[in-house]
Amino acid sequence: MPAAALKPKPTQSTAKRAVLLDLPYDPVEKRPLPPGRPREWYVTHNRRLKAMRLAIALLDSGVYMPNQARNETIRSTAEVIGIHPPSDMTCHMVRALMRYTR
Repeated sequence: MPAAALKPKPTQSTAKRAVLLDLPYDPVEKRPLPPGRPREWYVTHNRRLKAMRLAIALLDSGVYMPNQARNETIRSTAEVIGIHPPSDMTCHMVRALMRYTR
Protein backbone atom coordinates (compact mmCIF):
# COMPACT_ATOMS: atom_id res chain seq x y z
CA MET A 1 0.00 0.00 0.00
CA PRO A 2 1.44 3.42 -0.88
CA ALA A 3 2.43 5.73 1.96
CA ALA A 4 0.05 8.42 0.68
CA ALA A 5 -2.87 6.10 1.31
CA LEU A 6 -1.91 5.78 5.00
CA LYS A 7 -1.64 9.52 5.49
CA PRO A 8 -4.59 10.96 7.46
CA LYS A 9 -6.77 13.48 5.68
CA PRO A 10 -6.17 17.07 6.77
CA THR A 11 -8.78 18.51 9.10
CA GLN A 12 -9.37 21.93 10.51
CA SER A 13 -7.24 22.06 13.58
CA THR A 14 -6.45 24.85 15.97
CA ALA A 15 -2.84 23.76 15.89
CA LYS A 16 -2.48 25.01 12.31
CA ARG A 17 -4.28 28.29 12.97
CA ALA A 18 -3.49 31.02 15.42
CA VAL A 19 -5.58 30.78 18.56
CA LEU A 20 -6.42 34.14 20.06
CA LEU A 21 -6.45 34.24 23.84
CA ASP A 22 -7.63 37.17 25.85
CA LEU A 23 -5.01 37.43 28.55
CA PRO A 24 -5.26 38.59 31.22
CA TYR A 25 -8.85 37.55 31.78
CA ASP A 26 -11.21 40.49 32.09
CA PRO A 27 -14.65 39.63 33.52
CA VAL A 28 -17.76 40.57 31.59
CA GLU A 29 -19.38 43.82 32.67
CA LYS A 30 -22.19 43.13 35.11
CA ARG A 31 -25.72 44.08 34.16
CA PRO A 32 -28.62 44.61 36.54
CA LEU A 33 -30.91 41.65 37.09
CA PRO A 34 -34.44 41.89 35.70
CA PRO A 35 -36.92 43.50 38.10
CA GLY A 36 -40.18 41.98 39.26
CA ARG A 37 -39.08 38.45 40.05
CA PRO A 38 -39.71 36.81 43.41
CA ARG A 39 -36.86 37.13 45.92
CA GLU A 40 -36.20 33.39 45.82
CA TRP A 41 -35.36 33.65 42.10
CA TYR A 42 -32.58 36.17 42.81
CA VAL A 43 -31.20 34.07 45.67
CA THR A 44 -31.12 30.95 43.49
CA HIS A 45 -29.62 32.84 40.55
CA ASN A 46 -26.78 34.27 42.64
CA ARG A 47 -26.17 30.89 44.29
CA ARG A 48 -25.83 29.25 40.87
CA LEU A 49 -23.37 31.90 39.72
CA LYS A 50 -21.29 31.43 42.87
CA ALA A 51 -21.35 27.64 42.44
CA MET A 52 -20.16 27.99 38.84
CA ARG A 53 -17.30 30.28 39.85
CA LEU A 54 -16.24 27.86 42.57
CA ALA A 55 -16.49 24.81 40.29
CA ILE A 56 -14.29 26.53 37.69
CA ALA A 57 -11.75 27.52 40.34
CA LEU A 58 -11.64 23.97 41.71
CA LEU A 59 -11.15 22.50 38.26
CA ASP A 60 -8.36 25.01 37.60
CA SER A 61 -6.68 24.01 40.86
CA GLY A 62 -6.73 20.28 39.99
CA VAL A 63 -9.82 19.06 41.85
CA TYR A 64 -11.64 17.09 39.14
CA MET A 65 -13.85 14.66 41.02
CA PRO A 66 -16.83 15.64 43.19
CA ASN A 67 -15.70 13.34 45.98
CA GLN A 68 -12.45 15.35 46.20
CA ALA A 69 -14.42 18.59 46.72
CA ARG A 70 -15.37 18.46 50.37
CA ASN A 71 -16.97 21.48 52.02
CA GLU A 72 -13.64 22.51 53.57
CA THR A 73 -11.92 22.39 50.17
CA ILE A 74 -14.66 24.45 48.53
CA ARG A 75 -14.63 27.04 51.33
CA SER A 76 -10.85 27.38 51.23
CA THR A 77 -11.04 27.86 47.45
CA ALA A 78 -13.65 30.58 47.98
CA GLU A 79 -11.26 32.33 50.33
CA VAL A 80 -8.44 32.10 47.79
CA ILE A 81 -10.50 33.61 44.95
CA GLY A 82 -11.96 36.28 47.22
CA ILE A 83 -15.62 35.43 47.64
CA HIS A 84 -17.67 34.83 50.78
CA PRO A 85 -17.66 31.27 52.15
CA PRO A 86 -20.47 29.24 50.56
CA SER A 87 -23.30 27.59 52.45
CA ASP A 88 -23.75 23.83 52.58
CA MET A 89 -26.36 24.09 49.82
CA THR A 90 -23.94 25.96 47.55
CA CYS A 91 -21.23 23.37 48.24
CA HIS A 92 -23.70 20.69 47.21
CA MET A 93 -24.40 22.62 43.97
CA VAL A 94 -20.66 22.84 43.24
CA ARG A 95 -20.32 19.08 43.50
CA ALA A 96 -23.40 18.60 41.31
CA LEU A 97 -21.91 20.87 38.65
CA MET A 98 -18.65 18.94 38.73
CA ARG A 99 -20.57 15.66 38.44
CA TYR A 100 -22.72 16.64 35.45
CA THR A 101 -20.15 18.50 33.33
CA ARG A 102 -18.82 15.30 31.80
